[in-house]
Amino acid sequence: MGLCWSNRIKAYTPSNTGLNSKNVSKDEKSLSSSSSKFSSSSIPQTPRSEGEILQSSNLKNFSFAELRNATRNFRPDSVLGEGGFGSVFKGWIDEQSLTATKPGSGVVIAVKRLNQEGFQGHREWLAEINYLGQLQHPNLVKLIGYCFEDDHRLLVYEFMPRGSMENHLFRRGSHFQPLSWNIRMKVALGAAKGLAFLHDDDAKVIYRDFKTSNILLDSKYNAKLSDFGLARDGPTGDKSHVSTRVMGTYGYAAPEYLATGHLTAKSDVYSFGVVLLEMLSGRRAIDKNRPTGQHNLVEWAKPYLTNKRRVLHVLDTRIEGQYSLSRAQKVASLTVQCLDVEPKFRPSMDEVVQALEQLQESNKKESNTRAHGDTNDRRTSYPRPSRSPLFA
Repeated sequence: MGLCWSNRIKAYTPSNTGLNSKNVSKDEKSLSSSSSKFSSSSIPQTPRSEGEILQSSNLKNFSFAELRNATRNFRPDSVLGEGGFGSVFKGWIDEQSLTATKPGSGVVIAVKRLNQEGFQGHREWLAEINYLGQLQHPNLVKLIGYCFEDDHRLLVYEFMPRGSMENHLFRRGSHFQPLSWNIRMKVALGAAKGLAFLHDDDAKVIYRDFKTSNILLDSKYNAKLSDFGLARDGPTGDKSHVSTRVMGTYGYAAPEYLATGHLTAKSDVYSFGVVLLEMLSGRRAIDKNRPTGQHNLVEWAKPYLTNKRRVLHVLDTRIEGQYSLSRAQKVASLTVQCLDVEPKFRPSMDEVVQALEQLQESNKKESNTRAHGDTNDRRTSYPRPSRSPLFA
């Protein structure tokens, strides 16, 4: 299919719309329906013209001059992130009128500016408007508006102050403290709800590029999916899949999609399994700096995940003692189900949400029990298993 097997499948590294997303990794390339809604009845299942997409979206059409003023003329010190799409700048607008304001006044926004080259970039810019311009959900990043003026293509998002999940998992330094077990599970549940909403019968959208760098976090660590440039309408009628050119990020893409180009909602479920495994382990999906045999996280971790005791080999050492063994085993089991090589055996995202909600509920009950003086909760206090080879 003309794939260039580098670490990236797609031709660019998307920027994030949150703080501290500047250093994008080169190693990657029941649902609460009451709080979700459509601004139109559904996403059309057939391709639409550029004019139709721009006219039907509930977004503000910014002028280039407005966004130039909002970002202080796209000053370098306003850059939040950089990628193949272009750069993301911090800006300010008035909350009511959405006009540019002085830095520090009004509300903060993130402005993604498309590099002025290539048709693919324009198509993905348009896809972002098509989906985020019509879909609204607490676990999808809010797209405020766009600019389509001469050669300028820009997107304006809500600002996500805690940046991407990728940064919190893999960056080192005083700014990025290791996320606790509870926060990781909260993020996993929020991201799962976002995917489940997209897969719902009303939307039928396949995200196609689910990964930690596309999960953005607000000030309370609520997860929101971003970057819909590769999203596709799901199959309709009696069709079982959508046939597409293989795009996405190496290490996250489902094996059947890589082999055939057949895209289904279960392709997203596999990608979710990879991300859940990254959250458990604190390791990247693909990391060539690891020892031989550990470059591919899924291949290395799967034998451990299916063994109730050896699952501790996989868990991030930075969160030791923050979970019970039974809870870790349940998340590991869910991860294995999502990563099944047979798509039909993977759970739906609704089922994933339900499993994570039950886990969160049991954690609350456990916390309440401890708060009332019951110390029978058995945390992982025994020694970690040795780091000997798997089949030593």
